[in-house]
Amino acid sequence: MKITYYGHSCFAVQLEKHRILFDPFISGNKLAQNIKIDQIKCDYILLSHGHEDHTADAILIAKNNNATIVSSYEIATWAGNQGCKYHPMNTGGKWKFDFGTVKCVSAVHSSVLPDGTYGANPMGFVVDDGVQAFYYSGDTALTLDMQLIPKYKKLDLAILCIGDNFTMGYEDAVEAAKMVHCKTILGVHYDTFGYIEIDKSAVKKYFTENGLELFLLEIAGEIEI
Repeated sequence: MKITYYGHSCFAVQLEKHRILFDPFISGNKLAQNIKIDQIKCDYILLSHGHEDHTADAILIAKNNNATIVSSYEIATWAGNQGCKYHPMNTGGKWKFDFGTVKCVSAVHSSVLPDGTYGANPMGFVVDDGVQAFYYSGDTALTLDMQLIPKYKKLDLAILCIGDNFTMGYEDAVEAAKMVHCKTILGVHYDTFGYIEIDKSAVKKYFTENGLELFLLEIAGEIEI
């Protein structure tokens, strides 16, 4: 799988012929000002929760691509009411799509949509295309529920929030990586705002000291796992 990072918690994953975009927040992110939203291609958009820094560009990108939005029932139907294709899910549920299986897992955070609509409970995702599997934590605190993740699937990658203040910081993200039994980590949700700026060198050093490989991609950067 190939991953393209668009800043904050927005990234796309290429799984064979399908491209899945997560939590698009580009237009409001000064660090991503060189990303052209109209050029982003995807077949599906997965939204972990309703906050604007995860949903701001979801409707526009979905309509541009005739993409299906996958999220909690409340967020999915909110998108549907705006003319988007959607598939509603909820925590604990799974569904087999044409690109693979998505299982919705717990996240400890808050959620409200940009227009004030109820955003339901936040969630993370375990995505499995039959060849590789990855876990995206979404915005969350460290939680013991993460110990359940490796019971679902052996992971090739964990995508974890690391910026602290609004979510778990990098120390807790290391503990999360240990809980999900994954040594290859992509860090997200950092540096976008003053509250979540990190010392990249110190963070990478801490992961290395704990036997983990951490990727911190530049915006528009790519990795292949």
